[in-house]
Amino acid sequence: MATLTTASPQSETEAIRLPPHSQDAEMGLLGSMALNREAIGAVLPVIGREEAEWLYQPGHQVLFGVLVDLYDAGHPIDLVVVKEELKRRNLLEQSGGVSYLVQLAESVPTWTNAEYYARIVRDKGLLRDLIRCSGEISASAYAEDEQASVLLDQAEQRLFEVTQRRVSGRASALRDLLKEIYAKIRPGEGSYLTGLPTGYTKLDDLTSGFQPGDYIIIAGRPSMGKTALGLNIAENMAIDDQRPVAFFSLEMSRQQLAQRVLCGRGRIDAHKFRRGMVSEEEKQQLGFVCEELAEVPLYIDDTPGMSVLELRAKARRLAQKSNIQAVFVDYLQLMHAPAYSDNRQQEISAISRGLKALGRELNIPIITMAQLNRSVEGREGHKPRMSDLRESGAIEQDADVVLLLHREEYYKRDDPSVQNKADLIIAKQRNGPTDDVPLMFDRQFTTFRNLSFESGPPGPQTYADDAPF
Repeated sequence: MATLTTASPQSETEAIRLPPHSQDAEMGLLGSMALNREAIGAVLPVIGREEAEWLYQPGHQVLFGVLVDLYDAGHPIDLVVVKEELKRRNLLEQSGGVSYLVQLAESVPTWTNAEYYARIVRDKGLLRDLIRCSGEISASAYAEDEQASVLLDQAEQRLFEVTQRRVSGRASALRDLLKEIYAKIRPGEGSYLTGLPTGYTKLDDLTSGFQPGDYIIIAGRPSMGKTALGLNIAENMAIDDQRPVAFFSLEMSRQQLAQRVLCGRGRIDAHKFRRGMVSEEEKQQLGFVCEELAEVPLYIDDTPGMSVLELRAKARRLAQKSNIQAVFVDYLQLMHAPAYSDNRQQEISAISRGLKALGRELNIPIITMAQLNRSVEGREGHKPRMSDLRESGAIEQDADVVLLLHREEYYKRDDPSVQNKADLIIAKQRNGPTDDVPLMFDRQFTTFRNLSFESGPPGPQTYADDAPF
């Protein structure tokens, strides 16, 4: 065993220059992951598959990637499985060999500390990112190749990228988001339902609710209201039926989504709210709504550019901690799957398969918003079809239910007969009928309402133009 000696000035400098890292934390992290697959689910929201470089040792990075791949493929995980997978990929020696795998496992007192180890490793990795970023800024300044204003802008961008990586992107409870928003304000479920009720009676009648394990697509052209409809259904499940649900938004911030919930439930003009033109009476009304929504089990995650692997890991954690019963994703084409990034069609297919597998694994419906291509625009009547789903036929193939959202008023703004009306076309339902669901779109509150179907069990259907929400 080496003895400690007084460091010379030169060795002190070398020690200072050694990039920050924690060998013990990295070993504890990998040892935990190799002992229990649940540890990997706890680690992935902290260190994603694409962030393996936060581990300092190259061999540790390789082993981390293999463990995550095994986890994502649903394989059992133990030292034997990990060893065989490393041998199959010719990476065993690069990862330290069999003896090192055993050493990793023996270095861990309990795998339940995996998330704590991951946070240490992430923090060290962020420090290395900051050092690298500072070096790049310093080198650019010494070079004097650009004006100071340009260099400052580049420096801010580099630092912002490091700062963004620090954000863990965890889901926030609606109560916390409502508190933030309110502080800134200035003066029929039927027995025939076997799944989760959506709050839209004809849709529930045709689908019997969103079924556990189903992969459901809500598709439409931009500005049709896909996000609004998805959020309305999530609200109805969480608020009216008290079912815990998760809403992953890759397009809008969680504050914006919470504002929509607040304005929709408070019946406050969303545009007026954004402009800060809320009266004292309306503020008081919103205060009552905030109190009513404080305990609503709606969890909103707005991590941008999320991979399907990261989303699946977060959903698993929310299922364990909060017993979520539905997952909403807005929207599919904004996600990515790094392993297929060279081919967009294959990438979308991989994302679609991953989301469908998540629903089956957790036995909950996965509701995903998706874009339609431009074929709709040139078609007479502008009615969307399943073949309009953008970038991959795999979406149509994987989906158990495909809902196409259409608002004719988008194309005929001066026609009073179509104002505020929307059609939700059930274009595919693996285990039920297809039909059109008429809805009313209230632009003022960014909400969809029942237009014509009266609640009740399956049977003779009646319609009325002014049916209540």
